[in-house]
Amino acid sequence: MLKLLKSTAFRLSLIYLAVFAVFAGLLIAYLSWNTWVIFSRQLNNTIEAEVQGLAEQYRIGGTLRLIQVIDKRTRNPSSSLYLVQDPQGNRLAGNVASVPPATWDADGEDELRVTYDRFDESGATRHEAVVQVFLLPGGFRLLVGRDIEERQRLQDIIWRATLLAAVLMIVLGVGGGYYVSRRILARIDAVAETSRSIMAGDLSQRMSLSGSGDEFDRLAASLNEMLERIERLMHGLKEVSDNIAHDLKTPLTRLRGRVEAALRAEPTEVGYREALETTIEESDRLIAVFNGLLMIARAEAGASGASFATVDLAEAARDVVDLYEPVAEDAGLTLEVDAPEDVSIEGNRELIGQAIANLVDNALKYGRPDPEAPDSEGRGVTVAVRRVGPRAEIAVCDAGPGIPPAARGKVVERFARLEESRSAPGAGLGLALVAAVARLHDGTLLFEDNGPGLKAILDLPANGAKPAAS
Repeated sequence: MLKLLKSTAFRLSLIYLAVFAVFAGLLIAYLSWNTWVIFSRQLNNTIEAEVQGLAEQYRIGGTLRLIQVIDKRTRNPSSSLYLVQDPQGNRLAGNVASVPPATWDADGEDELRVTYDRFDESGATRHEAVVQVFLLPGGFRLLVGRDIEERQRLQDIIWRATLLAAVLMIVLGVGGGYYVSRRILARIDAVAETSRSIMAGDLSQRMSLSGSGDEFDRLAASLNEMLERIERLMHGLKEVSDNIAHDLKTPLTRLRGRVEAALRAEPTEVGYREALETTIEESDRLIAVFNGLLMIARAEAGASGASFATVDLAEAARDVVDLYEPVAEDAGLTLEVDAPEDVSIEGNRELIGQAIANLVDNALKYGRPDPEAPDSEGRGVTVAVRRVGPRAEIAVCDAGPGIPPAARGKVVERFARLEESRSAPGAGLGLALVAAVARLHDGTLLFEDNGPGLKAILDLPANGAKPAAS
């Protein structure tokens, strides 16, 4: 309960209740005051009309006529009050038995409130009225008024309704605040409990959704997406650590073994030179692995603030093909570029070029056609640049064995190698870098069958749309 009372939701409910109570109180007070004014005005108008009517009768027939008219009016039950007294204070006509003696001293005053006794009652009950008194010639006195019990009853009804509404408002406001706070607190406690489980190391936990689509569900959905991203990153970090330990331990051990062998062997200049050259080659391979990891990290971090500019994909593809043509000739393959039109995007020129180079390098390494195939002669690697609607596609096609559909999601992971022996050159970082560059530019890396071979497609947004990661 203490936690509930300290909750923001409960405090906000009380604030809303107070604001609503003040507004409702002002509204009721305004309505009550206006009702009171209307009834008072109506009361005064009624008394004024009575006075004018009796004054007219007095002018016509004097005191006797006035007594006859009042006696006739008092025979009909109403809220109007009449009293005529002689100079000695005896009642001559009217439905009022007595009034305080001081009443007769207020000759001609308006809105005079007095207590009186009804003529037809025992006198045990006192009533209130608004009256006017007049002194007539000859010492006669006239009282005309109106009972205000109806106005008092209306006022009592308004105050009782106000009190009842205030009590109901407080009860419903506090109860509603309690109910809303309990629901909100339960949602927050569920988030806190899930957060504690996550902090304890269980990254598979997710925030629960109520299905209402409210702000808590939207927040929980965003947190779940963030947790899924964190879980993937942590899983990737673990895989990277395991792969680094596996892929770098062997060359480092081999590097250390060759240095030790050179030290144990007969010290000759030729032996030392061979050992140093081998050490440099192994070091270059290790540096290439770390450079690949840094390049992937740079791409996933938004190119470390690298600026985006207009990149001509056709020109970038031609530059890569020109660079790798000697490599293709040494491998006995053809390397061609198919870019009939200029296709431009907004992106990082260096990373786009590196991604195309990685796809071409993979195609030259693993996309050799089967020499026993009848149409293997003259087949090679083609880099095609096309614009498909609002998208730009760079397709690198080869005639090799391709990648099985079940393994196409794995090859974009760091250090992923389909070759279990890992005897071929490379560290398994090329396609991971291409996928990271694609994500940086709001694109995707797709793999399709080339019949035979593999078609690796780098799909990017065209039309000069700047990627969100920039």
